[in-house]
Amino acid sequence: MPARTAPEAPLRRDNPADEPDRTDDLTEPGPADHDAVGTLQGPRGRESRESRGADARALTQVLFKEFASLEPGTPEHARVRAALIEANLPLVRYAAARFRSRNEPMEDVVQVGTIGLINAIDRFDPDRGVQFPTFAMPTVVGEIKRYFRDNVRTVHVPRRLHELWVQVNGATEDLTVLHGRSPTTAEIADRLKIPEDEVLACIEAGRSYHATSLEAAQEGDGLPGLLDRLGYEDPALAGVEHRDLVRHLLVQLPEREQRILLLRYYSNLTQSQISAELGVSQMHVSRLLSRSFARLRSANRIDA
Repeated sequence: MPARTAPEAPLRRDNPADEPDRTDDLTEPGPADHDAVGTLQGPRGRESRESRGADARALTQVLFKEFASLEPGTPEHARVRAALIEANLPLVRYAAARFRSRNEPMEDVVQVGTIGLINAIDRFDPDRGVQFPTFAMPTVVGEIKRYFRDNVRTVHVPRRLHELWVQVNGATEDLTVLHGRSPTTAEIADRLKIPEDEVLACIEAGRSYHATSLEAAQEGDGLPGLLDRLGYEDPALAGVEHRDLVRHLLVQLPEREQRILLLRYYSNLTQSQISAELGVSQMHVSRLLSRSFARLRSANRIDA
């Protein structure tokens, strides 16, 4: 759920089947914006949507006239404000449909968009001669984009790629409608006059919203997580802690004892060869080795 919740917003669960198929331009809502939740077919469906959209706009105008005459903080003011939110929720769902490809729960996106709707209602001045949907849409879309920017992305991509991804996404939609199929990378690159490598980078950046756990099961194929399929047991992993401990303990020994240990266990010299190297007796080398082992065992924090 998003970090904030919309105050006084009578939110309802959206039906995915009630979302529009495509939203190209949200800055200038069409005549059926207030009922974009319904995708009816045929002339009767279009007339029904247009009729309900006109009714919603007429109701919004009436409510704003009443809203402007009421004292903020009064129960009547709160009632009219809630009615305005309820009447314009289809506008929020229309804007939220643009972000269906982000793999974010639509309920969360609608709720965030409703926060923008409430802000637009509180700032709208009907005397300026601007239709409320035209005024509110940039605020609603801006609130949703801010939510995706600040709360959704766990993998941050360069701003240039993020901005270019918006253009790639728009070109993909246009070419899909034009050709009746998904466009190729070359077609998108030719449309935007950019190299194909940048198109591929933008597509990859557009997918980078969440970091998936390596232990998460793969959706759809029923296979174990990526870690189980690609990972392996490193045979040297068990010795990492011991090597670090030995390195820490060796520096605590006298320099001559350090050299004897290195000659014995790193250079693989015998005690006789070490005694000849250092000019001491083999018995003395043996005593120094025993004393070094005793010191190392007493300082071994693992055994302790």
